[in-house]
Amino acid sequence: MRETLELEGERTRLRSVDLEDATEYYVAWLNDPEVNQYLETRFREQTTDSAKEYIRKKIEDPDTLFLAIIRRDTQKHIGNIKLGPINRDHRYAEMSLVVGDKASWGKGFGSEAIGLLTDYAFGTLGLHKIIAGAYENNTASIKAFLKCGFEKESVRKKQYYYKDAYVDAIVMTRFNENSG
Repeated sequence: MRETLELEGERTRLRSVDLEDATEYYVAWLNDPEVNQYLETRFREQTTDSAKEYIRKKIEDPDTLFLAIIRRDTQKHIGNIKLGPINRDHRYAEMSLVVGDKASWGKGFGSEAIGLLTDYAFGTLGLHKIIAGAYENNTASIKAFLKCGFEKESVRKKQYYYKDAYVDAIVMTRFNENSG
């Protein structure tokens, strides 16, 4: 079993997701069409069992960090952020997140989580590059990554099927200025 990771921010705390996080509240985010509109989970109804299975796979994967985003003011689990797969040979990883608690949208919690995990990835893991992707119309996610120093690197034309049409994927990256 992997060691539990905790990262403290001003308004959020990140901690390893565990099986007990697969609650009805958590599953409700995954099945909410407004929350999941940019998630691959939207193609199938989610259950506590499917959520536990996904969490179990992430816990067992040595090349993935899967963290809960916790609001410090309420101690409420409002979303998740993932770093992985981590390529240790080339020192890069992909990052993605979801803020499932709609009352926490637009308040900077996602940006703070991105910043905390980016600092950990660069400072502790020694990664050189982090890659994030978003549907072109997922402006909140794009804005959050850009706010955290990511830059638009490329566009993958008509990458995702979204509401009966294909949309572009925006690929964003951030480099560790202190790596070789």
